Amino acid sequence: MTDKKKPKTKPEKMPMPEQPAEQRITNFDEVAIGYDEEMVLVEAQRCLQCKKPSCVAGCPVGINIPEFIKFAAEGDFESGYNSLKKYNALPAVCGRVCPQENQCEKACVLGKKFEPVAIGRIERFLADWNLKKHDMHPKGENMVKSDTKVAVVGCGPSSITCAGEMVLAGYQVSVYEALHALGGVMIYGIPDFRLPNAVVQAELDVIRDWGVNFETNVLVGNTLSLKDIIGMGNKAIFLGTGAGLPYFLNIPNEHGIGIYSSNEFLTRINLMRANRFPEYDTPILPAKRVTVIGGGNTAMDSARISKRLAGRENVTIAYRRSRVEMPARAEEVVHAEEEGVTFMNLVSPKRYILDNDNRVCAMELIRMELGEPDERGRRRPYPIEGSEFIHETDFVIVAIGQGPNPLLMNANPDIETTKWGTIVVNEQTMMTSMRGVFAGGDIVSGGATIISAMGAGKKAAAAMRDFVENA
Repeated sequence: MTDKKKPKTKPEKMPMPEQPAEQRITNFDEVAIGYDEEMVLVEAQRCLQCKKPSCVAGCPVGINIPEFIKFAAEGDFESGYNSLKKYNALPAVCGRVCPQENQCEKACVLGKKFEPVAIGRIERFLADWNLKKHDMHPKGENMVKSDTKVAVVGCGPSSITCAGEMVLAGYQVSVYEALHALGGVMIYGIPDFRLPNAVVQAELDVIRDWGVNFETNVLVGNTLSLKDIIGMGNKAIFLGTGAGLPYFLNIPNEHGIGIYSSNEFLTRINLMRANRFPEYDTPILPAKRVTVIGGGNTAMDSARISKRLAGRENVTIAYRRSRVEMPARAEEVVHAEEEGVTFMNLVSPKRYILDNDNRVCAMELIRMELGEPDERGRRRPYPIEGSEFIHETDFVIVAIGQGPNPLLMNANPDIETTKWGTIVVNEQTMMTSMRGVFAGGDIVSGGATIISAMGAGKKAAAAMRDFVENA
């Protein structure tokens, strides 16, 4: 009997099928089409099934990555999905927008010699396979067993993860969301061509079927207070309200017409469907020359949406560092380039120039040069004296970050906050300075990734269970 030789490991990932750039800039359909069954089998078989898998340590929610990939490699997609769902409440979301290249895939052992295993693409396939199997509405079993009630404020990734963990543990869970739609930043902050609303809603339907109660149009801190929630018999509260307060540059003429925060622009397009006006009631100003300020994923989303809107002939990203320092995912930068977005690096706005109608018509920019690394290891930009120039534009999107909305904290001054307005928590328990009130996600960390927010929600849920049982 001869030993069968293991097939030679393919050095490169299975490429992700995508819409061609010239086609996708005419629609808001998803750019990445996803693996089919044959592709996922080939890619999953690249996994080395390490005895000490470093990829797991790179995952903020601790998914058993080798396990779900092993099932995928064997064609047992249902077991693969079930393995994922034990650790991750939103696998179809994470498979699309999680920065695997900086987390699990960065730690992949295969990546030391070849390209790492496409962990995120396999995760997406398994989640999508399950959604299709259940016609985009997989049914879950109602998990509620206990009379003990807990509340979750906000409906973004940290909140959904916390709610899912708590209902699986048997508690009665109510989620309070300020907007009329569920999903938080996953709905209002990320365009359909990266993360379709239907996918988010299908994932939320699973959590709802488990027994989580969702209430929309409830602005905690205004229409409902934390004391009200406690008065309803809730034994613990999780705050996951995110970072929805936009930052601006504080330069002259920032009040001009045609200057948007990325938060407003993305919410108008993604949630309120301004791209389909007048079919939907929300308008967006007409423009030919769009300038997006910033270099993160939000800036890429804003620019790529702008390329899809009728009449936007020129879309430019202005960023004060070089492309190397851009915090956006590499694939998002590449997609933006493919779609015709122009990059103007090493520049910083000094002032907006307005016309007689108080509308932006140009910007004064100054060229920058990079110095020594700052506290985060990125080279600090410095202005080059006398290098100012005029850049014509009639629509500006400011995408330089955001912080927590102060409304909830102003209504609850007993909760300790930092000078940036984020909530101070015990790093071990995620409890705030108010007993029984926990917090996680961007409201604690500032703007970060979906998966890191989910990790915080999962950690807080474990501490909430301990608190409720031992209080």
